[in-house]
Amino acid sequence: MPRLLALAAALLVAAPALAQPVTLRTGRTIEASIAVEGERDAYAFTASTDWFVTGWVDQRSVDVEIVIAGPDGKELAKFDGPARGRESFTLTTTADGVHTVSVHAAGNADPKTGAYAITLQRAEPVATDPKKRTDQLLSPWNRTDAPGAAVHVFQGGRTLYATAVGLADLAAGTRFTVDSPTNIGSTSKQFTAFAVLLLAEEGKLSLDDDVRKHVPELPDLGSTVTIRHILNHTSGYREFLNLLLMSGRDLGNGDWIRRGEIIDIIRRQPKLQNEPGAEWNYNNSAFSLAATIVERVSGQPFADFLRDRVFVPLGMTHTLVRPTPEHVVPGRTVGYVPAPDGGWLEKRDIGASTGAGGIYASVLDLKKWVENYENPRVGNARIVEQMTTSFVLANGDTTGYGLGLFIDKQNGVRRVQHGGADIAHRSMLAWYPDLDAGITVQSNDGSFNANLAFTIAEAFFPQLKKPETPAAPAPGAFDPATYDPAAFDAYVGRYSLDVAPDFILTFFREEGTFYTQATGQPRAEIRPTSDSTFALTIVEASVTFHRDKDGKVTSLTLHQNGNNRATRLPEEGEAAAAKPAPPRLADFVGRYLSDELETFFTVVEVDSALVLQQRRMDDLKLTHTKDDTFASTAFPDVTFERDRNGRVIAFYLANGRTRDVRFRRLD
Repeated sequence: MPRLLALAAALLVAAPALAQPVTLRTGRTIEASIAVEGERDAYAFTASTDWFVTGWVDQRSVDVEIVIAGPDGKELAKFDGPARGRESFTLTTTADGVHTVSVHAAGNADPKTGAYAITLQRAEPVATDPKKRTDQLLSPWNRTDAPGAAVHVFQGGRTLYATAVGLADLAAGTRFTVDSPTNIGSTSKQFTAFAVLLLAEEGKLSLDDDVRKHVPELPDLGSTVTIRHILNHTSGYREFLNLLLMSGRDLGNGDWIRRGEIIDIIRRQPKLQNEPGAEWNYNNSAFSLAATIVERVSGQPFADFLRDRVFVPLGMTHTLVRPTPEHVVPGRTVGYVPAPDGGWLEKRDIGASTGAGGIYASVLDLKKWVENYENPRVGNARIVEQMTTSFVLANGDTTGYGLGLFIDKQNGVRRVQHGGADIAHRSMLAWYPDLDAGITVQSNDGSFNANLAFTIAEAFFPQLKKPETPAAPAPGAFDPATYDPAAFDAYVGRYSLDVAPDFILTFFREEGTFYTQATGQPRAEIRPTSDSTFALTIVEASVTFHRDKDGKVTSLTLHQNGNNRATRLPEEGEAAAAKPAPPRLADFVGRYLSDELETFFTVVEVDSALVLQQRRMDDLKLTHTKDDTFASTAFPDVTFERDRNGRVIAFYLANGRTRDVRFRRLD
């Protein structure tokens, strides 16, 4: 057990009265409680600039929010994750002096009072040695009673650092190792694309084949969808995971999905969501179809094809396709999420993920895979070039996605990468061709942020790190110094990601400095790149704000691993003042059926509000947005349809990657 953790386990003290902040010291656990609703407990620690600070609050009987402020009193970070168990906090300081930690009941906590304990695990200078820096960043998972993580950094055929912390299997007490096969989620998509391209090289198919040539049971939806379209997320097919969630399937709790169901879903789709090649919309259905095509063309199960044609030839001995969540994977990491009452819950993998996900691999094996990009032993350089060339949409825009891979830059250095997330596993694989280097990060903790890989890569490869002082703009380019800080006030507010409504991006400014903060993450400075676009300074991401026809900012696009739309949320007290009065609620009450989904919804009126009910879902309160359109936490867009006599006859649902699903009124 590391020394700091041993001290934390040994030193338990009662918290004194909180008239003044209680001093936190590394390795000391303070037992406390929120005795009165609205009470805020204050703690303090002293740190210098560029110190790494991490710790946790053990939420014994109350859900807390943690807010950390710098010596000047300005908020540095806010953390509000699981309702029970450990709420971890991690940040890098930006000034010398006393920092304060506020602990209070979370806004939706029930009850608003209860017991907790706070521990400061580390408060130390940011390590300059990349291996020690990696150990710092992994310290929240370096435990003997929780899921863990693994990292592998490599360059020029050599391993620079490989390490693993935490447990692979809590029940068995098995340690996470660099050889542990872990569900890499959507990182699997590059293997699916590679398999298709192997068959194309052999002349057994063409990327420009109509998908229906190989899956003839699919309907003709008016436009030709090619294999290339399904590999670059521009097909227009429904996203099956979002669609099944819409029908009430509880995918987070292991609802079964059979692979053939994905074909059934597309067969019932009334029309394409977009013209093929015209819009990039991340799509798991498409990659499931790609795996089916590999099977039909090769005559082998997808798992066997990749084993025989890729994994075995490359010596990837700890990698395989898991065809179903029931198949045994020797030595695998089990996925976990925090339990509502503390501890951990074991979670089953997503069913029918073959092609879109479903591969288990170790961090050591993935180095062999990246080396095959550098010097192909399986396949050839032409395949790699096709996979790593960004697709150009019909309107001329590039998508930043090739075939199964994202293509972008980290501080100007070319990066090829793909992250993955199953229910309770997280992964990231990044390759830097110009550096002949790569990194892979994995975890079996569903709350792990796999983009940590990019921060670790900066420690090993300094050319990836953004300079603290931005370079002067080129002649004629936008100069951030000319941006009027007051103009940013139009963007200040909260924005809910359409594909994940509980993920909120908050934007605010402090004088001439602009910030964004994502749910459960520290705030990050952003810098203007035009009058409506901003770049994050700590990760490779940017945002574009959008205005409606009246000039009001109503949404944004987050450019990170694709283009992700987010809708602006009304501020407290803003809704009634800014929105027109809703139409008569009784007009919408009734029972509705989707023929496509074979699913019923009932709309009822409760306490002067519309509520959407479905047998397998919690009730969803609908908030009026405009005209006959409403929103809920699960469905950001619920639009009702009227006939020419004004009678409500249907509504349409959207939840990100799936949209315009019609439910017709039955009564």
